[in-house]
Amino acid sequence: MAQSTEKVLAMLELLQAQPGLTGPELARRLDVDGRTVRRYAGTLADLGVPVQATRGRHGGYRLLPGYKLPPLMLTDDEAVAVVFGLLVAARQGVTTPLALAKIERVLPAQLRERVRAVRETLSFVAPARDAAPPPAGHLLALGAAARAHRRVRVTYRSWRGDDTERDFDPYGVVVHNGRWYTAGHDHRSGEPRTLRLDRIRSITALDVGFDPPEGFDPAAHVVAGLAAVPYQHDVEVLLRTGLADAARRIPPVVGTLTDHPDGVLLTCRAERLDGVAGLLAGLGCDFTVRRPDALRAELLALARRLERAASVVHEGGVQDDGRDQ
Repeated sequence: MAQSTEKVLAMLELLQAQPGLTGPELARRLDVDGRTVRRYAGTLADLGVPVQATRGRHGGYRLLPGYKLPPLMLTDDEAVAVVFGLLVAARQGVTTPLALAKIERVLPAQLRERVRAVRETLSFVAPARDAAPPPAGHLLALGAAARAHRRVRVTYRSWRGDDTERDFDPYGVVVHNGRWYTAGHDHRSGEPRTLRLDRIRSITALDVGFDPPEGFDPAAHVVAGLAAVPYQHDVEVLLRTGLADAARRIPPVVGTLTDHPDGVLLTCRAERLDGVAGLLAGLGCDFTVRRPDALRAELLALARRLERAASVVHEGGVQDDGRDQ
């Protein structure tokens, strides 16, 4: 059913681009037979798209003269959801940017420009498939401000629950590990900052321009900022592997990797050391914990749990050594 719908829409695209295509030409391009082309024409007519078929040497299929597709009427939330879904799909190779271009072409002009602003200022870091779009108004406002280099005023809620008002120059929007961020200059602190979109309570566009700093990378700024968040434990581990291999196994947001004569030095901060122990155990390389000592205790506790799990005895009294009997 989905494939038939796709080909009906493909036929509509062909008739818009090249009126007068014959049945055999359409059949060849759509990879169907002549009877199916006629059925697709009937489907379009049922949908209110007037398709004319003429016979003879100069005959073919065409849309009724003067007919234009009406704009695709979507709410802001619907438009953001569709565009974000297509961007993620294109990034994962499921679809192509052409699909997004087709959607944009039939949006009302004002919404089309706002959607394009989001697309042009959006960056992805790490998997994006689990990230649900934030409030459409926030995303569209930030996308438009970032593209036009216009300042905004935001009411922002801190992790403590306090609301503050600040003027902000957004340089871009970043999706990272299921969360949405904007990176830019915060006039309240006077420094570059990363704001989470789900903590923004309101946004007001200001009639003030700004010049983004040369070479500023919003995605890199977000990743570096998250890696430097002050957590309870400072961790330093020497990995017995190469820098390229470590970079493939450890996401940038986890910490900093530095080349070392004996391998790679991993430095990071963590709120819970059991998670760090699990990460190290899954790397598949030898390592030495430099600090903290509590991480060694977590690794020993993990080793004991794994040993118990590997020594489970079936009800029949036979130890499960992990091999098929």
